[in-house]
Amino acid sequence: MTASMIPALVLAQSQTPPPGGLLGSPLVMMGLMIVMFYFLLIRPQQRQRKEQAARIAALQTGDKVVTTAGIHGIVHHVKEQTVVVKVAEGTMIEFDKPAIAAVHKKD
Repeated sequence: MTASMIPALVLAQSQTPPPGGLLGSPLVMMGLMIVMFYFLLIRPQQRQRKEQAARIAALQTGDKVVTTAGIHGIVHHVKEQTVVVKVAEGTMIEFDKPAIAAVHKKD
């Protein structure tokens, strides 16, 4: 170390960092992040799940549906855990109720 560097080191060590204020605290920032995640990710996903469950619970014969596999058809029969979907004339496929992605009510 040279003699010219010593005053710079003393000056750098003697300076105190500026106060962080209310938002500078790591705990407050983590709390804000959790609140943001809740309102931006968790809450909308819960709402979508509830809406999907309501649509599946309201399935009726004649409703047009799209499955998670992309198969389009018309509900032929609704059972307790499954739905029988008519995909073509004389062709019926049985799906679990959670496999129904979209429901379009009959006109």
